Amino acid sequence: MPIWARPEPAVRRPRFTRDQIAAAALEIADAEGFEAVSMRRIAAKLGAGTMSLYRYIATKGDLIALMGDALLGETLLAEDELPADWRAAIAVVARRTRSALLAHPWALQSALGDAAAAGVELGGPNRLCRFELALLALSGAPLTSSGKLDLLALLDDFVYGHVLNAAETSARTAAAQAVGDDQQAPAEFLSEQLLSGRYPRLQALAAEPDAPRLADASRLDERFEIGLAALIDGACARLGGG
Repeated sequence: MPIWARPEPAVRRPRFTRDQIAAAALEIADAEGFEAVSMRRIAAKLGAGTMSLYRYIATKGDLIALMGDALLGETLLAEDELPADWRAAIAVVARRTRSALLAHPWALQSALGDAAAAGVELGGPNRLCRFELALLALSGAPLTSSGKLDLLALLDDFVYGHVLNAAETSARTAAAQAVGDDQQAPAEFLSEQLLSGRYPRLQALAAEPDAPRLADASRLDERFEIGLAALIDGACARLGGG
């Protein structure tokens, strides 16, 4: 039975709430990585005994479910904050999702990935609220219900893939800086390979004036917005909305 279907501890005044426990777990993961999260660490952060937390959460799977739902809570906004135009509205939902996931770069690969592998149910209240908000954003879209669901799935694919790529790039850069790797070595290797003549198209592309800009990691936001607009417009036309 998912944790959402089980009541909180039946005591007159619970010392903690599940939301507090999830918030503490997120803080630990943000500071030290998902691997550092444990009931012992959460208990220490909250000033509680480790065993006392098991009155609120029975398993690690329950904890992951709470963490995932707390993270999705950061994607929510009030219904009256959505723009009237459906394209602009669903873009806001996508941007909020991206921002929340970028703020917790460990989430997709660790917490949510582990949850899926273990069959942990992540359909908590915030996930349902996010789904409801997305459907509201698309209420004016010229799409069938099936088309709207397809568009939402495509948007999640795009946002999640974008965030995974951004997190990987950031982690690789941070790791190289931490160990003092020679940043020139990869560039020199690439130059040698291009001069070998085995990659004529790459060589021609690298010689273009805009080549450094195309690979500039600082264009992350710009690339996201370009992709988001193209996906919404293209998927709408493809799905029959025009």
